[in-house]
Amino acid sequence: MDELAHRAAAVVSRAGGIIRDHWDKDKDIRKKGRIDLVTRTDTAVERFLVEELGRVLPDSRFLAEETAAATVPGPRTWIIDPIDGTTNYAHGFPFVCTSVALWDGDRVVLGVVHAPMLGETFLAEAGGGATLNGRPIRVSDTVDIGDALVATGFPYAIETHMTDILAELEKVLAATQGVRRPGSAALDLAYTSAGRFDAFYEKALNPWDTAAGWLLVAEAGGRVTQYLPDAPYGLAAPTILATNGRLHAPMLDLLKI
Repeated sequence: MDELAHRAAAVVSRAGGIIRDHWDKDKDIRKKGRIDLVTRTDTAVERFLVEELGRVLPDSRFLAEETAAATVPGPRTWIIDPIDGTTNYAHGFPFVCTSVALWDGDRVVLGVVHAPMLGETFLAEAGGGATLNGRPIRVSDTVDIGDALVATGFPYAIETHMTDILAELEKVLAATQGVRRPGSAALDLAYTSAGRFDAFYEKALNPWDTAAGWLLVAEAGGRVTQYLPDAPYGLAAPTILATNGRLHAPMLDLLKI
């Protein structure tokens, strides 16, 4: 697995070169929904990853954002988000990443989150810990919710979830040190694994948004579940809460509607 992880991380890093090369060029932005964008870079990166990861692990399958026909991975499946934070990318805001995870059997066994414009690669292996640019990382040791910096995000179908989102946000803003909404769930989870955020929550995400980050947080010593309801997390879950573990119960209490 260690060799596979580093080969996969090298492929994802090379994919980041496509994002960097396209950064100042015409992005050919199209809309999949009112605020759901796709660019030519999304499709170029996805094609590259499918081809190269297929070479790394022959006979593997793919669940990729721009070409997914389903949202449930099969055996030995690469789960790919070519650009998480496409709206950021379209506006030249560098908080974007490529997220790649390997699903094997009934769990994520490998996760890579690479932020090419920030020069950071987060890597996790099941049972092997988590790293940032090759150095081990751990979740924060924050124990008081009043000292917590919390990240969140808003779904594309914002109108459908507006009432719940505002109710949750009001309570979290009042109880914590601050809330951030950078616009990439995969990076929010990676930052939680590195102790930059103490917690992250969001609803209506897809497997490619969370698969790699889920493993990063778990391998860095944190905890990941659903909220609404409080239940084990899975790739089809409607909500996600990731914390340093110490703040999990207080965050669950805050997020009750």
